[in-house]
Amino acid sequence: MTSLKLYNEVCKTMSTNMTYAYSTSFSMGIRLFEPAYRAPICAIYGFVRIVDEIVDTFHHIDKAFYLETVKNEVYQAIENKISINPILHAFQQVVHEYQIDHEYIDAFLHSMAMDIDKKNFSKEEYDIYIYGSAEVVGLMCLKVFVKGRSDAFEALKYGARKLGSAFQKINFLRDIGSDHNERGRSYFPGIHISSFNEQEKRNIEEEIRKEFEEAYEGIKGLPIGSRLGVYVAYKYYMQLLNRLTKVSASNILNQRFRVSDTMKIYILIKSIIMHRFRFI
Repeated sequence: MTSLKLYNEVCKTMSTNMTYAYSTSFSMGIRLFEPAYRAPICAIYGFVRIVDEIVDTFHHIDKAFYLETVKNEVYQAIENKISINPILHAFQQVVHEYQIDHEYIDAFLHSMAMDIDKKNFSKEEYDIYIYGSAEVVGLMCLKVFVKGRSDAFEALKYGARKLGSAFQKINFLRDIGSDHNERGRSYFPGIHISSFNEQEKRNIEEEIRKEFEEAYEGIKGLPIGSRLGVYVAYKYYMQLLNRLTKVSASNILNQRFRVSDTMKIYILIKSIIMHRFRFI
């Protein structure tokens, strides 16, 4: 193996390790993909993760400076087709191989920049943020799943956007209390934590369920090698939504809910059986 090939493999491995270390649920879905899909999806997740860490975790640094630094580095990596940052190197390879639009990267970085100093969102800002922080990540992954085929991408892009949006809104609902208490942030437009009530909570849940219904149609059309992994992630989040639906608005502000490991295993086994018998 030449030195460059070895470097490429090491970078892929580092992105994979980062993905598996940071997200047990997401990495479980990735393990269900055909092998050819795993490293590219981990490369996308690795890029998304380091940017997200800058704006949401590294509170002791100049976030705007480091976000701009990563932005410059990722575009240099894409232009030069190499980076000394292993995560960015793996990502740029995926950008080239699967023809990922730079507009998606721009939108993602823009949404992450909003997280630095934006505390309350108008409806327009909320939609822009959802698109950039979640929908475009789904579109990047879809580029990998369809292996760059434009006809398949266009047919499935609406469902991919809806799935990413639903995932993000569930995260917002689950974290509504901690976002406010720890970061002084509120994503849902027109929602004030001090007066958050059952009707507002139901409205959010109904919006998410509608997006899940639309996303499911897209999941059924995914290539067979990626369908099961995406479906399992979809079912995990559906279960989390079901759990959030059963608690009051006041409780959701004061407690962080999750899907138990036992339930995850049950969902996984049931999904594998359904997939094997072509029910999904």
